Amino acid sequence: MAVQLEQGGDRTALIEELKHSRCLNLGFVPDLQAPAADEIRACPGTGDSTLTAAVEWQISTGRFRDDNQTQPEYKRLRVRGDTTDGLTREGVVRIELPTKAADWGLFELQEDALAGTGEFPPVLEEEAENATLFWLRAFRHDKSSIGKVVYLGANCTDAAQWSRSGLEFVGTGNAQANQQFFLNKTPVIEGSLKLQVESAPNQWQDWTEVRGFHASTESSRHYVLDRDSGQVRFGNVLQGMAPQIGQRIRAVEYRSGGGVAGNVPAGAITKLTGAANGNGKGKVTVANPLPAHGGADAEDIESSLERIPGELRRRNRAVTQSDFAELALMAPGADLARAECLPRYYPPTGQQEKAGVVTVVVWPRHDAAHPNAPVPDRQQLSQVCRWLDERRLVTTELFVIPPTYRKVAVSVGFVIKDGYGIDAVRLWVEFVIRQYLSPLPPYGPEGGGWPLGRRVYGPELEAAALQVEGVEYLEGLEVAGWNETSESWDSGPVELAVNQVPELDRISVVTGQPLGIEQMPQPDLPSGDVIPIPVYRDEC
Repeated sequence: MAVQLEQGGDRTALIEELKHSRCLNLGFVPDLQAPAADEIRACPGTGDSTLTAAVEWQISTGRFRDDNQTQPEYKRLRVRGDTTDGLTREGVVRIELPTKAADWGLFELQEDALAGTGEFPPVLEEEAENATLFWLRAFRHDKSSIGKVVYLGANCTDAAQWSRSGLEFVGTGNAQANQQFFLNKTPVIEGSLKLQVESAPNQWQDWTEVRGFHASTESSRHYVLDRDSGQVRFGNVLQGMAPQIGQRIRAVEYRSGGGVAGNVPAGAITKLTGAANGNGKGKVTVANPLPAHGGADAEDIESSLERIPGELRRRNRAVTQSDFAELALMAPGADLARAECLPRYYPPTGQQEKAGVVTVVVWPRHDAAHPNAPVPDRQQLSQVCRWLDERRLVTTELFVIPPTYRKVAVSVGFVIKDGYGIDAVRLWVEFVIRQYLSPLPPYGPEGGGWPLGRRVYGPELEAAALQVEGVEYLEGLEVAGWNETSESWDSGPVELAVNQVPELDRISVVTGQPLGIEQMPQPDLPSGDVIPIPVYRDEC
């Protein structure tokens, strides 16, 4: 990575600023595309997962370790903070720069051919080269690959959607059991509330938030917070103290916010308010080069009521097959539409044979890149992993994987009833078949998406197509599955593996005899026409 000046920037001023701050914040976003199911390791709590190898950051000094100037010298940098877990997920790496500007610089190459070879940095364009201060490099000690990177930039920070509330009067105690009060702003960010109760005139005592009063005693200064409604509830005197008559209750500070409203597109954040936006040297500019994600709205009352029987049965613990599937859908921020549990299925071998292994297959609610065959990204998989890891049995080896799709082609020929439009009926038949083969609820044969491992059988699709009003009868229906080995279509029932669902790659609906699979038109391109562009290769 080359650290450069912005266009028109003052090189001397930037060097002085770096010397003063001594730290550089690097934003890192890895490729979020999930690997194949057989390449995913077990969740961190168990299995053969290993700790990520340490990442070392170094800066170019502009000097050489030998007289021949063939071995460039780099200086190791101290990492002051890392929210990327060793460049495995998105976050910010804060590195400390050398105190002397003489400790960094660019290498003066004796030969241009050395650029980009060995430990030498690559060639930059002439304009960028004039603005370059130094090079940074990072590597793992076990020589493992960092993988594809979507974004890497300087002067970055993590951002979350919330607002801070200052001192707020909550209420006055009455010495009764189970007293309840409400905060003004909701939902409350977890762990952000600092609550105090007046113990003497103008003397305040901190109270502690707990999940429940089961372990509280009569002298415990505990309270329970409902983050969605902002309700603050105190104990029943026997389990948890109760604020006495006249004792005031206040929230020193807390943060509120969240929800899908925070999932703004790239470039939506353009202003920085507050004292940080003015230091006498010009205003600070901000931008989000990538879209925000992870926000989810609170669950509605109807859905909560439907979950009550399941909550009473599983007690927030994943033990049975249905427990894993139901809890996976509740993973905060994952935004899943479907989850299925495969007991004893071991993804590395693709066999349902290993005792003590539980594999959960998850589908995202939205996937703009693959709307017909949605696949979760790495972030969603890790969120479900962390959520289920806290609730599984200690002896369970847990995997969370994306679904595996097998391409399917369907060709339909039908006879229309008198008085119906051909185009309307044809489009409805296609629409019904697409919904019937969809992996997401509320579609599929039973409304829960196409079941894992269930074969795609022609007569079953015929029954679905005959439900369209205006269809007299079918002249024929052909189904074929794509064979990855022979790279051809195999006609007949499409058999699926235990972790597979169909992906409707192409469909043809015509009047009369159906088209053959090979005669069917290719799927429509996402947008626009494909224009070939010549690429000239440089020869060395």
